[in-house]
Amino acid sequence: MNTSVTLAGITFKNPVTTASGTFGSGMEYSEYVNLSQLGAVTTKGVSNVPWSGNPTPRVAEVYGGMLNAIGLQNPGVDMFIKRDIPFLRKYDTKIIVNVVGKTTEEYCDVVERLADQDVDMLEINISCPNVKEGGIAFGQDPKCVEEITSELKKRAKQPIIMKLSPNVTDIGEMAKAAQAGGADALSLINTLTGMKIDIHRRAFLLANKTGGLSGPAVKPVAVRMVYQVAQAVKLPIIGMGGIATAEDALEFIMAGASMVAVGTANFINPGVTAEVVEGIEAYMKQYGVNDIKDLIGCVK
Repeated sequence: MNTSVTLAGITFKNPVTTASGTFGSGMEYSEYVNLSQLGAVTTKGVSNVPWSGNPTPRVAEVYGGMLNAIGLQNPGVDMFIKRDIPFLRKYDTKIIVNVVGKTTEEYCDVVERLADQDVDMLEINISCPNVKEGGIAFGQDPKCVEEITSELKKRAKQPIIMKLSPNVTDIGEMAKAAQAGGADALSLINTLTGMKIDIHRRAFLLANKTGGLSGPAVKPVAVRMVYQVAQAVKLPIIGMGGIATAEDALEFIMAGASMVAVGTANFINPGVTAEVVEGIEAYMKQYGVNDIKDLIGCVK
């Protein structure tokens, strides 16, 4: 039974990774899950300098998931290179580094710093507000998506995955823009913008007013968007958004995702990623599927 998948020339032992921002760099989770069981670990966002993130409160529970407005707090690329890469290299798993920035130059800086590091792929979070364009996210303007993808491709030594925002009118158009810019793969979806109000205080629950909605509530939207993008472009897709079980993961794979990322479910069950890997294997055995590739995009 073959569970391995290949994206942009990189082969992963199975199609399961972690969703950026929900797993750190795996250190906190390594006592609950053997990281070597995972196809890859996708790290928390890494910026060119340390980011302190947004003021608190910045997390809120909502029906079917959570809102977060962490603001991509991270210690910066220097600390990531010194501490996190050596830690992850102790495990038999691939490393996907999530890259963040507020300007094209900031993204380029991180990508150049990682060029000679022992990491396998770079996932570019283009849901960051583009400071130079007045705060609209890079991923909400197809011209911007194509330009930043093209700039990063000139500098990156590793294949790049463009992480698409669902907060757009036409996700297929964004996917085509990333493909035109030279992206090697796509990941989707990032969080949906949401809000919660504390009626007793008559105030926003999050200091940032809005936050990113993740968890089971977003899954039907995410599956639809993965299917839509799989029809629109020829790039491999990492699907995510509300995956909590192997059944959830298989929906994304059948919709056209070559890999899946487990996010919010890690907060409820720190061992969930390994359970998803095992569940996919059990499904393949049950239905006599010899190769995971037979399931990718099998729903037409």
